[in-house]
Amino acid sequence: MNHSLESRDLLLKPNRPVGIVGYGAYVPQYRLPATEVARIWTDGQAALPIKEKSVPGLDEDVATMSIEAARNAMKRAGIAASQLRAIWVGSESHPYAVKPTSTIVAEAIGAAPHIQAGDWEFACKAGTEAMVAAIAFVGSGMADYAMAIGMDTAQGRPGDALEYTAGAGGAAFIFGPAQFSLAVIEHTYSYVTDTPDFFRRQYQKYPEHAQRFTGDPAYFKHITNAARTLLEASGTKPSDYRYVVFHQPNVKFPQKVAGQLGFTKEQIAPGLLVGNIGNTYAGAAIIGLTAILDIAEVGDRILVVSFGSGAGSDAMSIVVTDALEARRDLALKTNDYIARRVPIDYAQYVRQRGKLTMK
Repeated sequence: MNHSLESRDLLLKPNRPVGIVGYGAYVPQYRLPATEVARIWTDGQAALPIKEKSVPGLDEDVATMSIEAARNAMKRAGIAASQLRAIWVGSESHPYAVKPTSTIVAEAIGAAPHIQAGDWEFACKAGTEAMVAAIAFVGSGMADYAMAIGMDTAQGRPGDALEYTAGAGGAAFIFGPAQFSLAVIEHTYSYVTDTPDFFRRQYQKYPEHAQRFTGDPAYFKHITNAARTLLEASGTKPSDYRYVVFHQPNVKFPQKVAGQLGFTKEQIAPGLLVGNIGNTYAGAAIIGLTAILDIAEVGDRILVVSFGSGAGSDAMSIVVTDALEARRDLALKTNDYIARRVPIDYAQYVRQRGKLTMK
């Protein structure tokens, strides 16, 4: 086996140019302030990693939220649902253990039955995993349009650190021929190892996290290797990018890794949403991308780097086209959802997340 590939050979590039032809986000309206978690579990003494997090309503799950994001993406794409040839949903909180979320989404938006559908799993990078596959599906010529979604109603054990940051929401992207796109995919790169920093065994309700692995060698090792390899292989440098968005488990990690890689606060700020909605897991990097696309200008280059516990990172280089400005106002923007907030207390949060069971 050849382990000495040139760095340029590591890039994943489709056989024909592919781009994002539609995108959409969704964030539930309910917000749990971090002060509420601290009030219950630490008498208000804990340091607060974020301001608040989004919480799904009693009638919301990954399927319903994916449908909303998908409908927003369809509005911007301006294509018929029958033109989609694949819908893939990445999540670590699918509503069914045995039944795909993707088929529910396909039926709801009118894309069934002549379509390929499936669910994806890779913790917090399940969304970008589906995106890379959709890029390849379109790029190979097997399909003209494919949809990839990253969405979560992330779990957290009562009193655990995840209760502060595990939010809900995500995004949907439709990929198609580059000539019809809002933003062109230049190339992608993926980097994975087996690092057990975060996991949930079957039948367990809440995930476990090996705290000493969470920063290094998990998050920082994978994101820096993915980003640096893509930069080196593509012959680009941080200053060549107008914006960059990293996986957002908290506010501190993406800012720290940006500094390590040579990116500025101005480049990362537009996509840094975690302080207001928490870690949306499978949607944590790509929902930041939607916020950037809501404001980006023609010619802007964007770097996206996800991270999924287990562990791995997908890096993508994207360039905005002149079609974006006219089509982004066709659906609700990401910050419209963030601004639409209803604060709740811890008791309401426990009810909405089913943390108190009566049987």
